[in-house]
Amino acid sequence: MSMENEGIVRRLYEEVWNKHRFELLDELMSPSHALQAPNISGSSIGPEAYKRNVLLFHKAYPDLHWTIDDTIADKDKVVACWTISGTHGGDYMGIPATNKKVSVEGITIHHITDGKIMDSYSNWDVQSMMKQLGGDVFKSFSHYRPSAPFTTSANKTANNSLRWSFSTAKL
Repeated sequence: MSMENEGIVRRLYEEVWNKHRFELLDELMSPSHALQAPNISGSSIGPEAYKRNVLLFHKAYPDLHWTIDDTIADKDKVVACWTISGTHGGDYMGIPATNKKVSVEGITIHHITDGKIMDSYSNWDVQSMMKQLGGDVFKSFSHYRPSAPFTTSANKTANNSLRWSFSTAKL
């Protein structure tokens, strides 16, 4: 079962994200699929919501490409370690196009039941992306706070990439 689940996740990245085959989302995802990611505020439920997220990325990074660096599959979970790369050619999160190339690493844990992705918890280095887009862009996000405070040096080491909560709360 783990190998089959890994194949489902690989299709998501290789066919939906890289080849723009959005029609596969209904086949790969549960209608109640929930996505949690640092760039999403509120809820993102279902294949259509996931597709909107994919389209937002592709509008901002027209040459966006996902590379799966590693996967770990066990029972109903598949962990995908990935790198995205592309050129910032359109508005993203209120940031106008910079035409700068970015490369960002991340990880997503997918829960799969009956051959469908039920939920995905994604974490990626938003701070690195902002830095790559330029100092002025990074400053514009300086009022956002981490979604979970670091309380130990072990947490700081283990979570080298910060998860940012894009709320309007200021420090």
